[in-house]
Amino acid sequence: MAVLVDLVVTLGMLVVVPLGLRLAAVPETAAAVRLWPLFAIPGAVSLWLPRGALATALACCYAAGTLLPALAAPRRLAATRSLAPAEVALCTALVSPAVAATALVAERWGYRLFGFDLEILDLTVPHFHFAGFAAALVAGLAHRAAPGRRLGAFAALSVPLGTLLVLLGYFVDDWAELAGAVVLTAGMWAVALVTWRDVRAGTDDRLTGALLAVSAGVLVATMLLALSWAVGEATGLPHPSLAWMTATHGVANALGFALCSLLAWRRLQTPRPRTTAPDHEEVPA
Repeated sequence: MAVLVDLVVTLGMLVVVPLGLRLAAVPETAAAVRLWPLFAIPGAVSLWLPRGALATALACCYAAGTLLPALAAPRRLAATRSLAPAEVALCTALVSPAVAATALVAERWGYRLFGFDLEILDLTVPHFHFAGFAAALVAGLAHRAAPGRRLGAFAALSVPLGTLLVLLGYFVDDWAELAGAVVLTAGMWAVALVTWRDVRAGTDDRLTGALLAVSAGVLVATMLLALSWAVGEATGLPHPSLAWMTATHGVANALGFALCSLLAWRRLQTPRPRTTAPDHEEVPA
């Protein structure tokens, strides 16, 4: 399971976060976008080293890089003075990599931060790269694409709220974590529906539409798995193991949802060259 988690996190560090920051197009994160490889590469290397001083130092380098978007969040709030749903989702996305990096530094040092097992800290890292960063960012983008839809506003607010409630559930109990999972699942399903109904239907590019369709379909299945796991943890009913959740929910969310969504949004934001019909010479009568 550890190797699979590290592969997913590496994807998040090297591809998902920088791609997402570019899509966010926030002036305050311009420096983070330019400098990101200087922080992300050491962070990715730290994943594959034994716990200790070197791995921790490299993880701290990544944590320093995540402060750039995290500090941009309060500056943006001060500049916009807006708590609109899309802004809430965007600020959640900007802060989430720093939360992931904090867990990473503790786990690489072997320190049980707040008393959590190292396995939980290890899983917190991908959770806040994908549920915290990618999902919140996509929820905000989807809401902006369909601003008149209440469902988009619900998605843009409930994904950040659900992510926060899941985090708080770590400190309370399994029932609190289940409440967070319910809110997060509802928000992610709302993202899937807005993506399918509004965003996908609004593009005539087949590849972009296919990427959006995959991301929406994957969310339905992966969040059902997440909900079943949270219910089982709270009630004691049979539920998938963490290893199984990593191989299914984790990998599918990383590749099928986050990567496909961000690639699709990049295509949506990239102007396509206009094709013009060739001029026809007039034939004299």
